[in-house]
Amino acid sequence: MMKCSRRHVLQLTGAVAMLPALTRSGKAQAYPARPVRIISGFPPGGVNDTYARLIGQWLSERLGQQFYVENRPGAGGNIAAETLVRSAPDGYTLLLATSADAWNATLYDNLKFNFIRDSAAVAPISRAPGVLVVHPSLPSQSVPELIAYAKSNPGKIPVASAGIGSAPHMYWELFRNLSGVDMLHVPYRGGGPVMTDLLGGQVQVLFGTSSLTIEQIRAGKLRALAVTTATRWDGLPGTPTVGEFVPGYEVSAWFGIGAPKNTPAKIVDRLNEEINAALADAEMKARLTELGGTALSGSPTDFGKLIAEETEKWAKVIRTANIKAE
Repeated sequence: MMKCSRRHVLQLTGAVAMLPALTRSGKAQAYPARPVRIISGFPPGGVNDTYARLIGQWLSERLGQQFYVENRPGAGGNIAAETLVRSAPDGYTLLLATSADAWNATLYDNLKFNFIRDSAAVAPISRAPGVLVVHPSLPSQSVPELIAYAKSNPGKIPVASAGIGSAPHMYWELFRNLSGVDMLHVPYRGGGPVMTDLLGGQVQVLFGTSSLTIEQIRAGKLRALAVTTATRWDGLPGTPTVGEFVPGYEVSAWFGIGAPKNTPAKIVDRLNEEINAALADAEMKARLTELGGTALSGSPTDFGKLIAEETEKWAKVIRTANIKAE
């Protein structure tokens, strides 16, 4: 039997003692080691839920763990956002962040969190235009004609929204702010009831999301006057932008992934890399187009800058219009 020197025994003992630490270190680096939840602040079946599931499926396939969607609807997305910021910053809770997270910061007076301060931007996913549509019974064939008609009938033309603080409401408020027109705002509870009454002519104007309006436009049931983005949209190539007639008008819905503040940079960067790979994939791009959006790649810094700029922009609109959440 070979004899070991005392020095050799001490070296072996030290090596054995280091094994648990090395194992723990390896586990920490092997993200994700267990399923990851992506919180969506809106009900299943809508466009927000669809975006979350698309990215979740991609990340599941690429990273070898399930990225599952947990729907936490309510308070315009604030319940989901608060769930995120209260979660451990370990990469196992993410959020499908949306435009609502930017305007909610001002729309709600008593939030128990600050979205910019308490979250970490991971990656943008998509931007989607809004579309200014009217019922065919309305005589206006263009944005200038709608403005003229509204000014000759102040406070009488019903403009619909999916509720106080919804995207159609915010888009309308910016239009009112910049154009000086006044219409009768009719808030509904969700996009479905809005579309039912708009198609029936009970309301006549909507600043709708592209996903909500595009099929009705193509079917000839609604007239598209303009898109809300800074440049014309390929989905409606012959349709002008609102900004061509109302200088300074530009809005779009955006979607991305957020994490709790202090999530390790290595995890944020890994997720950002994989999400950007998804956005470069032809099949994913086509799916985003079907949803009425355009892939929006970028770094965590890029996405953080977008959130900050949008928060400041909507704060001005909300304060000018004195909008309060219901």
